[in-house]
Order: sequence, then C-alpha cells, then structure tokens
Amino acid sequence: MKEKTFCLIKPDAFERNIVGKILDIIEAHGFQFVAMRFLHLSETEAEQFYIIHKDKDFYHGLCKYMSEGPVLCMVLEKENAIADLRKLMGVTDPDKAEKGTIRNEFGIDIRHNSIHGSDSPESVKREITFFFKGVI
Repeated sequence: MKEKTFCLIKPDAFERNIVGKILDIIEAHGFQFVAMRFLHLSETEAEQFYIIHKDKDFYHGLCKYMSEGPVLCMVLEKENAIADLRKLMGVTDPDKAEKGTIRNEFGIDIRHNSIHGSDSPESVKREITFFFKGVI
C-alpha cells in the first residue's frame, strides 16, 4: 500500500544550486511528487515548524538558518515512503551518513544537510498539515 511522506529541501541546497540533483535522486528512487510548494519561511514559522526541538541547544540556530533562504516543501508517495526516504536521505550528520545517501553526497554539516524528511506517520501528518493545510 502506498503511503505519503513529507520532504523539505533546505536553504543550503538552493544556495549551492543542487535542488534539481536532489529531486532527480528522489524521483529515480520511485517517489511520486504529490504536491510541491516553494516558500521562504519567516523565523517565527521555522520556530513553529521545529517546535518539537524548542528545548534543544540547536533550536534557535536551526530556526534562523531555515529562514535565511527559500525551501521546497513536498508531499511524496510510494510504498514504504517514510522509511525509504529516511534511508535515501541518510543520517543527520553528513559525515556519518552512508555513502550514496543525499546527506553524504550533498550535506555540509548537521545543520546544512540539504534535506528534511518526516520520521514517523505522526510527523507526516503534522508536517503536511503545517505546509499544505486545506490542499491535501
């Protein structure tokens, strides 16, 4: 059964002109693009999106970074979409990400790792609702 997941291409990917390469990889791995939305988050919107991390040391720096440039929000679909996207992205730290993953290939550091993907069905619902409320 197909499932949906949420994916966000981060500002560093736009800055380095690698968004197209990332989209090509996602598509080559069988994901269907259900919805896409380009936007520039305000720092307040970034704070709301990453509210689950509000008590962590990296929260404010992450929110500032996420509001520094455009992002691409997407709803993707395929069988096992959540797990498959997580595997394709690799772990958060590009230096520790498996060779061939998006973060290993394109990430700079833990914050500037080019891509975000939902980690659970609950996160998918929350994140899609945050960016696509009333659309999907």
